[in-house]
Amino acid sequence: MVPNPRGKLLYENDDVDLVGSFAKKGYRTNPIIYVNGERVPEHLASLARSNQTLLSFLREVMRLRGSKLGCDEGGCGACTVMVSKKDPKSSQVKHIAVNACLMPALAADGCHVTTVEGVGTVKDDNLHPIQKAMTDLHGSQCGFCTPGIIVALYSLYANSTSTKYIEEHLDGNLCRCTGYRPIWDAARSLCDDAAELVKGPCGTACRECPERDDCEQDCNVDDKKKENIVCSSSADKMGLKKVMEENKANWVEQPNAMFPKELLDETSAESVELSKPLMIVDNVEFQGSGTWFKPTTLEEVLMLLKEFGEDGKGGYKIVVGNTEVGIEQKFKHAVYPRLISPAESVESLYDFTVGPEKLIIGACAPLSFVQHEAEKAAQTAAYTRTAMPIHDMLRWFASTQIRNVACLGGNLVTASPISDMNPMLASLGASVILSKMDGGSISSRSVPVSEFFLKYRTVNIEPCEIVERVEVPVLGKVFDYVKPFKQARRREDDISIVTSGMHIRLAPKDGSFVIEHAALAFGGMAPTTVMAKETAKVLIGSEFSHETFAKARECLLTEFKLPEGVPGGQAAYRMTLAASFLEKFFISVVAELKVDVEAISADPSTFPNVSLPLPEVPTLSEEETSGVANFLSTKKPSLSGVQTYPKPKVADGLETKLLPKADISGKDSASAVGKGSPHQSGSLHCTGEAVYCDDIPEPPGTLHASLILSNTCGSTFEALDAAPALAIPGVVGVFTAEDIALLGGKNVWGPVAKDENVFHPIGEKIRTVGQVLGVVVAETLESAEMGARTVDVTYGPCDENIIMTVEEAVAASSFFESTRHSLVRGDESIIEALKATEDTNGEQRKVGDIVKVSGSFSSGAQEHFYLETNSTLAVPSESKTNLTIYSSTQAATKTQTCCASSTGTPAAKVVCIVKRLGGGFGGKETRSVFASCAAAVAAKRTGRAVRLTLPRNTDMLITGHRHAFVSKYTASAEITEDGAKLVALDIQLYCNGGYSLDLSGPVSDRAVFHVDGVYMFPNLRVQGVACKTHQASHTAYRGFGGPQGMVAAEHVVEHLAVACGVDKGTFRRLNMYKEGDATHFGQILGEGKSGKWHVPAMWDRLHSELNIAQRQRDIDEFNSKNKWTKRGAALIPTKFGVAFTAKYMNQGGALVHLYTDGTVLVSHGGTEMGQGLHTKVCQVAAQAFGIPVEMVYVNDTSTDKVANTIPTAASMSTDLYGMCTLNACRQIAQRLVPYREKLGPDATLSEVATAAHFDRVDLSAHGFYAPDDSRVGFDFSIPKPPDYPSDKPENSWKGNPFNYFTQGVAYGEVEVDVLTGNHRTLRSDVIVDVGSSVNPGIDIGQIEGAFTQGMGWSTIEEVIYADEDHKWVRPYGTMFTTGPGTYKIPGKYSLLFCFVVVDVPSNLFLTIERVAIPAFNDQPEIFNVSLLEDAENEFAVHSSKAVGEPPFFLGSVVFYAIKDAVHRARANQGYFEMRLPATSERIRMSLNDEIATKAKMQVLGKSADEVESHQWFVWCGTLEYRKRCQEHSVFSILTAVCTIHSGAFAASSILAALARLESLISISHYSINEIKHISGLVVGQSHPLIDPIMPDPVEDG
Repeated sequence: MVPNPRGKLLYENDDVDLVGSFAKKGYRTNPIIYVNGERVPEHLASLARSNQTLLSFLREVMRLRGSKLGCDEGGCGACTVMVSKKDPKSSQVKHIAVNACLMPALAADGCHVTTVEGVGTVKDDNLHPIQKAMTDLHGSQCGFCTPGIIVALYSLYANSTSTKYIEEHLDGNLCRCTGYRPIWDAARSLCDDAAELVKGPCGTACRECPERDDCEQDCNVDDKKKENIVCSSSADKMGLKKVMEENKANWVEQPNAMFPKELLDETSAESVELSKPLMIVDNVEFQGSGTWFKPTTLEEVLMLLKEFGEDGKGGYKIVVGNTEVGIEQKFKHAVYPRLISPAESVESLYDFTVGPEKLIIGACAPLSFVQHEAEKAAQTAAYTRTAMPIHDMLRWFASTQIRNVACLGGNLVTASPISDMNPMLASLGASVILSKMDGGSISSRSVPVSEFFLKYRTVNIEPCEIVERVEVPVLGKVFDYVKPFKQARRREDDISIVTSGMHIRLAPKDGSFVIEHAALAFGGMAPTTVMAKETAKVLIGSEFSHETFAKARECLLTEFKLPEGVPGGQAAYRMTLAASFLEKFFISVVAELKVDVEAISADPSTFPNVSLPLPEVPTLSEEETSGVANFLSTKKPSLSGVQTYPKPKVADGLETKLLPKADISGKDSASAVGKGSPHQSGSLHCTGEAVYCDDIPEPPGTLHASLILSNTCGSTFEALDAAPALAIPGVVGVFTAEDIALLGGKNVWGPVAKDENVFHPIGEKIRTVGQVLGVVVAETLESAEMGARTVDVTYGPCDENIIMTVEEAVAASSFFESTRHSLVRGDESIIEALKATEDTNGEQRKVGDIVKVSGSFSSGAQEHFYLETNSTLAVPSESKTNLTIYSSTQAATKTQTCCASSTGTPAAKVVCIVKRLGGGFGGKETRSVFASCAAAVAAKRTGRAVRLTLPRNTDMLITGHRHAFVSKYTASAEITEDGAKLVALDIQLYCNGGYSLDLSGPVSDRAVFHVDGVYMFPNLRVQGVACKTHQASHTAYRGFGGPQGMVAAEHVVEHLAVACGVDKGTFRRLNMYKEGDATHFGQILGEGKSGKWHVPAMWDRLHSELNIAQRQRDIDEFNSKNKWTKRGAALIPTKFGVAFTAKYMNQGGALVHLYTDGTVLVSHGGTEMGQGLHTKVCQVAAQAFGIPVEMVYVNDTSTDKVANTIPTAASMSTDLYGMCTLNACRQIAQRLVPYREKLGPDATLSEVATAAHFDRVDLSAHGFYAPDDSRVGFDFSIPKPPDYPSDKPENSWKGNPFNYFTQGVAYGEVEVDVLTGNHRTLRSDVIVDVGSSVNPGIDIGQIEGAFTQGMGWSTIEEVIYADEDHKWVRPYGTMFTTGPGTYKIPGKYSLLFCFVVVDVPSNLFLTIERVAIPAFNDQPEIFNVSLLEDAENEFAVHSSKAVGEPPFFLGSVVFYAIKDAVHRARANQGYFEMRLPATSERIRMSLNDEIATKAKMQVLGKSADEVESHQWFVWCGTLEYRKRCQEHSVFSILTAVCTIHSGAFAASSILAALARLESLISISHYSINEIKHISGLVVGQSHPLIDPIMPDPVEDG
């Protein structure tokens, strides 16, 4: 870039000198943008920058902050806005949802943008019906994702209001809180056909039927049985359209009514101006500069390419959807001086034309348009076979928001090796038409798609050429077949592991069908889209038969043999998928061939070119036809559920013992407790008017901050040179540990041990990749981020063993010894005897026999993926002596005290304010604090407000996860007449704590407490300890170690059940605790002790109501009829202890004010993060005063109102803050009793309060609550007193860790695709004991959300680090899964993050492991939730129970159902280990069928017997992999060399890159000269270049 003489721009170009010449060509220089019905004023529109996203423009320039920044890569949908524009061909207005975080601001030129603020508002009760439905039906919890979901639905309704359309296209938004069911219910409640779906068999909904009392239809009889419960179903909610519409009957027309009339009028000044091309040169201060071109004709496009594409002209990027360029700019920090975005008036680039011989698709046509047109073309029989595969592949490609803007041309030129569409097009024989300006005319050439990809990310395109269109030949009417295939971690919105397009043409010849043509294209099997040419040779000319395809599969496995150490891993799985797709293809073609033959035989005249009689079609057994199943063409499921709960009542709980009753209710008093009131902020969530930390208006002069992070670990931090950063325009300061010392602050912090630093000190070892070294603050975020990247950090050599995994830590004895705790119950000699006993292996078992097993079990980590990343606004005041910290934290006081300590400020002068959190789940309990401290230090040093919001990738890298656990166990059971009874368990629990202690100790302790599950082990010994590794410090996460302990218990129980030959469900039920039994930590289960013990009864109830015995028979029957699809089921119980295990933390305070108008203000120590805490507290207060809940308001959590607060965690919030609020309310009510008595029942609370006020009565009170000492607190170190009563349970002398237990049982049923490992959750039924619910609507939402998170943890979420198991990720020690592109979360587009490989052998290449979280269409298809009735809890406020964490573990029922399906598919071969999570790879490779076994044999070079016992749990983690990876370290170095590239256009010097590879030498064992030699460089050569230039690790998929 040209140097910046003014020092005001980060970089700029010379295009400002060209403005005059382009103006003469007719280019305009001002964008025309409309937002929410109004044209953006020119002075604001002129601030839109070429490299700026639409989201940035809306939030920073327009100050519209309803649209949220969740991921910055188009992956979560929180930023969704609707873009409306006039179609140039039809002149109709089209409405599409887009990701504003990717769409360039200037791409909105000529468009009308609708944000959530334009949909509706709470002001004057002007909610849009979808906002009202979402609020009333509990579709919002934390609310951060809600504005994006609202606008996505608003956009869909603008096109169609049918349930089918909504269910098909609502796929681009994530929600981590709800579990999606209530969102689906709200979405479908407004559909035109919804009412048709809720009628009874008579045509009328049961509850609306005038004959309800007399009707004896089964549906009505069953419904009336539920007299004591409330039943709410998805079907019920779909009949609420009239209620939701209210005064907005014309809501469907709102998008068209808002569309600017001047954009419809071709003669308007705006339309005339928009017909001209656009050129914008950006020169906003402290930003990057660039130029935006919007040409309106193909000639203008090609002239720009010619002018700027030739050598020395500076280059350009063509932008259509910005789904790749936006990623490059964000994650590779790429600088593009010119962006060219062709207008839709360039018809050849945007058309879709159906011709007699080919389909012609414009290269810039949005994929959603291509999908729609392909579906439309497929309605004509002649085009069905050609168009429908294109449609089917596209409908599962990315998300609706991405498909609405992404184009086929970009997909082709990006040349992703795992592209979905490229193999599809290659198999179809499609061609790419490339055009350029040659002299004064346009010249074009055609290149077959199969020949377009030259090497990794390199295509056959010349400078100045553009992909103008794609031409797809039309297939034959019969005997011509094409099928698409893909497998990903998750069905919806995920990049592929392997993808394929397969095309075959048959011809009847000599009494059989002969394969005349075959084209098999694959992604994920080579550095490019690749044709299986050798396999095609096997097929072509051969008979279409089982035998031919069996030979083809053998050939395919050889042709695509991948080395075990292939970058990206999953070698055997990918090979298995390729061969399995071929099997599916054969089965599919047989089915379609049969249809063709029948059609020809029925009407030969329609097929005059086909000679009769036709040969026989190959036969398939009935069970083999299940292999036809392909989710690509299957209708997306319609998800539904029923929610039942006891009728609302106000139950008395612990308050009857602790608080004096003070009844001041009047005649009109209302009950608030027990009702399913909507979330207090629900309507604000749905309108975007709920304010989150990053939405708070910043004071004038606010600076933006970016953290300086280490990029290595194990090295000494030797120096930090801030000069390069300070030289960047806009950078104000760089602050490190030295600045904390200058402030007189302390540079240490930690939630338990002070073993962490705010800024890592110079001279100390870097303990993890991502350690915070300092912070840069600047006038703009772009300047701050550039400054942080530019700081020069010096590291010493890595001279210590880098420990990443639990196994490595155990081997190195690397532990946090203070966390090592153990418990023993029963006869320890029996436990010791297990060691000397051989495992039971298949022997005959008789009553009295002892069966012994041993093994290990691993459960993986889990990313919190709260939609709002950690954010802080630190505001200094009073001459920098005071600080106000606005933070998205669960721990206000911890934030206050640490910010005070690090800045040398008295705590009394630091106030921490928490408005609300966009999700937390434990991840913001401690790991938010250091970011707030960094902002506070910068704010105090500069005297200016500082805003620090962590980017998604940074947040995921440095803030830790759920702890990964490894358990090692021996266990035994005794065979009995009715099954088997548990005897003993000896188990060791190891968790990965990361580099610092954080909360790993109590997490490990809770796992120790929950390792019994719900089962009575008479003899049990457990030890837990946290391992010290070089990962980020891991922390609290919903369940806090409990799920990891329980999943280990369930694994042991299943292992024993299989070894004993007892049905797993029967074994579980026989060994459950009974009322009055004591746990291994000495707590008695039962009324008056820890509450009623409901688990056995709930188990029996589900078993009976669901008729599980019959379901098992149905599953057996289904499996007997389906070879390639298997079903499985499981029933899983839980008990979760409720209390902080640290005794002092069980306390809470609240401040309550009653005003004379009868309204109530509550401030308490808890934070609202979506769990509905504030809403429940409002209900408790409203109940206490006898007023409607709307008259109570909970204010921001603030340390100057309620001091010394406890983090909002452990599911204790309602227990603590509900009770202390009630305490304060009762104090005030006691003072009001005389006035109520004096004024009588007719007086309002306002009148009573006013009378008391005039009598100088205090209408404020501070409430406090702490559970009784006898009910909480456990000390592992207390020995048994010598005189301890023998009738007391073992270990009870140590205390009670829990106040009570929340209990539940869940049933799950799944279907597994044996050929791919894909699974569907057919149904889940959950029953939970939550006591007497304060708010059943919120509690059910918490159950569904927790269940879904648990399902994700146990099935598809997997955190990946650069370690010995994943050597293809570098630098060593960093985390790979740092965004929704690599860690999938509900309903989003997955963008590919990729390391670059250049000129390496074809069998060495990189693909990507992705991690998925359940999407909109990955939820249980039937999801029923019940709250247990008659379950009052005497130990909590209003007899309620905690609900946030306990249901999480129930989601693992899906894992166990999958395991059951695999067990059945393996023909019940006996015990096998399946580690958690059950990814598609683990499922597929556990099945041990012929295809998978042969793939394993190819990869491992072993026999079938040897691979049978091979552990395929983490394929990359096998010993063979580690050994072979050493052989491929050359490849690792090549990868690293080619990925270190930070320039924008100029080719990088390899030698410069090599200079940055010093840290790799110790890992790779190669010297720098050897690396140069490996790289093919001549030592001493000065500027060897990579050509073509390869991008950085982050790539668009």
